[in-house]
Parts: sequence; C-alpha cells; structure tokens
Amino acid sequence: MSNCIICGGLTRYFFSKEYTTEPYASFMHKLGTVEYRQCQHCGFVLSATHAQANHHDWQELNALHHNYVETHFGCDNIPNQPPYLEQASMLALLKGHGLISMQSGVDFAGGYGRLSGILHQYFALELPVYDPFVQNKNGQVNYLEHLAPHGMDLVVNSAMFEHIRCREDLDQINRVVADSGALVLHTVICENIPNDPHWFYLDPPVHSAFHTNKSMSVLMEQWGYVASIYSVKAKSWCLLKQDLDDGERAIAKINEELQQPFFIYKKGFVDYWK
Repeated sequence: MSNCIICGGLTRYFFSKEYTTEPYASFMHKLGTVEYRQCQHCGFVLSATHAQANHHDWQELNALHHNYVETHFGCDNIPNQPPYLEQASMLALLKGHGLISMQSGVDFAGGYGRLSGILHQYFALELPVYDPFVQNKNGQVNYLEHLAPHGMDLVVNSAMFEHIRCREDLDQINRVVADSGALVLHTVICENIPNDPHWFYLDPPVHSAFHTNKSMSVLMEQWGYVASIYSVKAKSWCLLKQDLDDGERAIAKINEELQQPFFIYKKGFVDYWK
C-alpha cells in the first residue's frame, strides 16, 4: 500500500497498460508496462511506473513524445490540443468584467506559447510564458524572470495536471499564485476514472495522473481557493483565492450578455463532469 499525494488516503492497484503500437511502444521501452494506482478516498489515479522512473528517462520520454507530436501532425490536426481561442476568450471576458486581474501573470508550462500568442494578437493582452522543457518559438520570456514578489495575479496552466508525478509538481504551480490571485487550469476532471486501459486519456504515454471532482475539491481546499468558475467551451476552470462579490450574479450577467451559459460559478469546485 502507498499513500495518495492529494489527500493522503491509501491507494491500491487499479490496472495496468502496455503500449504495443508504434511509436509509443518504442518510447515506453525503458518504462515497460505501466501500473496505475487509485486512492480509495478521493479516487485520484497515479501511475506508479511514471512516478518511480528516473529523471533522465522521464525527460527523454517527454522529449520523444512532444517532438513526435510537433513533427508528425500538421498544425491544424495535433490531437488533444487545448481550446486556445476559447481559453483566450474566457480570460478576456473575466478580465473585462473585473473578475480576475492580469496585471501580473504567467502561462506556466505554456509550451510553445500558443495561448499567449492568441491573447496578444487578437485580444491585446500579454501573458508571458514559462516552460522548463520547451523552447518558446515566439521569442517571449520563457522563464519566471519577472515573478511578482508576492506571486502572480493570474497563473494559467493548460494540460500539465495530467503530467505530474509527485505532489511537488503540483505545489510548484500553486506557489506562483498570489494570495489574492487566480489559477486557470485545463485538464480532464471527472467523477470517476474509468477502470479501462483503453481509456482515451491514457493514449499519450506522458499522461501519468488523473484527477476526480473529489480530489480537486480536496486540492482546492488545501491550497486555499474558495470558489471556482468553469467554462464548458474553454474546458477550463478558474480557481479563486478570493471569492467574487455576489459571484452568481456576476457570472449570470456575462451569460446573459452572451446569450449562452458560457460560465458556471460555484463556491468550492465546479464538479461539472459527472
């Protein structure tokens, strides 16, 4: 038995997966068959195989995977890409209504800076990029050179929560958020993780962690977030360390303007995917 990195509950064997098709079979040659463990309290699932891999093998796997994705697929058909335009619209709307601040902000693990580029080009908003593994093609700041003394007003994190291997990987993101700031994250979060090695979210061999509504609620409380906003179209959550003044009314006003339920607001975690 081992303990969950989210809530400390006991974990047990969930299932195993072997990558048998190329190029992932070759990418996973050093790691071999992957064993997933599930927390019996919050349902969080972590790959014990990825967690125990040495740093060099983990870096090599990420480099192989991301290089393959960038070179094998055209820019318009890369699989499982975040909805960058919708994310940019989400940020612009929340900022425009004064619900978040972007006076200081960073796209943490922002890869090649695609979201930052869209924000700059189409919304006249600046969001520097930090990514320790990817060289930013857009030539923007790719490190936390100008980190605000007390953290950032806004930290965006797209598609990294499923790549973590230990609690420190998560905590390093939250530490960048100011005490009154907001964390916007994009990942798959559902009520229950399927007990199925063929689940689509396991396809990329660099996906090592899978979050549930309960595990995210626990994490939010541990980190001091009090409310959240979810955008279905952006498939992203905005976690707030300071609640909005009459949050439901503020979000309802935006939805009324857009004539669609673009946002969902809730004290605690918006457990949209049941």
